[in-house]
Amino acid sequence: MIQLRPGLLATTLAALVAVFLLMPLIAVIPVSFTPTRYLSVPDAEWSFRHYETLLAKPEWAAGVWLSIRIGLLASVVATTLGTAFALGIWMLQPRFAGLLLGLALLPMVAPPVVSALVLYFFLITLSQFNNFVAYDTWAGVALAHAVMIAPFAVVLVSVSLAQLDRRVDLAARSMGAGLATRIFRVILPNIRFGLLTAFFLTFVLSWEEIGVTLFITSVDAVTLPRLMWMGLRDNIDPAIAAISVVLIAIVATVILGKTAWQLRQGRKE
Repeated sequence: MIQLRPGLLATTLAALVAVFLLMPLIAVIPVSFTPTRYLSVPDAEWSFRHYETLLAKPEWAAGVWLSIRIGLLASVVATTLGTAFALGIWMLQPRFAGLLLGLALLPMVAPPVVSALVLYFFLITLSQFNNFVAYDTWAGVALAHAVMIAPFAVVLVSVSLAQLDRRVDLAARSMGAGLATRIFRVILPNIRFGLLTAFFLTFVLSWEEIGVTLFITSVDAVTLPRLMWMGLRDNIDPAIAAISVVLIAIVATVILGKTAWQLRQGRKE
């Protein structure tokens, strides 16, 4: 098999583009080591004081843990709803499938301010009946995030189902398999990669959501993005640069680990 490899010019241009895109992330690293109380690039003295702040102040750990809880719940709800919707469209093939798909994707195309206002009034109304799924609660924020990120799960699961051969489902049906058996033992195992991708993407989207969060939270449900926004808005705390470097390191570690695992699997094959 003939393998085409990029030439020197293409490799150089790709490297320059990658460096250009990574420069904003790289610039945060020296700023996080500044000894001053404001954002600046250190001249001679480098300090870990802002990393120590992340460990000393409990609100940073609380914000991270709250964002993880909200992200996990929102991604589970969004992936479940998106999978159920995509399965229904794929299996039933209704006449107005395009219209239904457009309605499901509406939160994706609606202006964020409009969605935030609608979710704000919705959670305020729920606050009159309960104190759990309500305004300024972590469950209420998770519900709002699930509404915003569910369309992305619908798209990813629908793409995975579009690549699945329908004869697999028809064969299971002809052999007497019930609906639950066909879904959980035939269809879902064949699109498991799409389900995992939908879960991961929706978790990331919930983790970084800030626009809607600003409308539906006040003082109790302070997520990590909201905490960072408050630091930039009030006093430009350099600890924001430190937590940014930590997040960059985690993402880079995950990407490098996945790449190393794929290379290892390729060598075994």
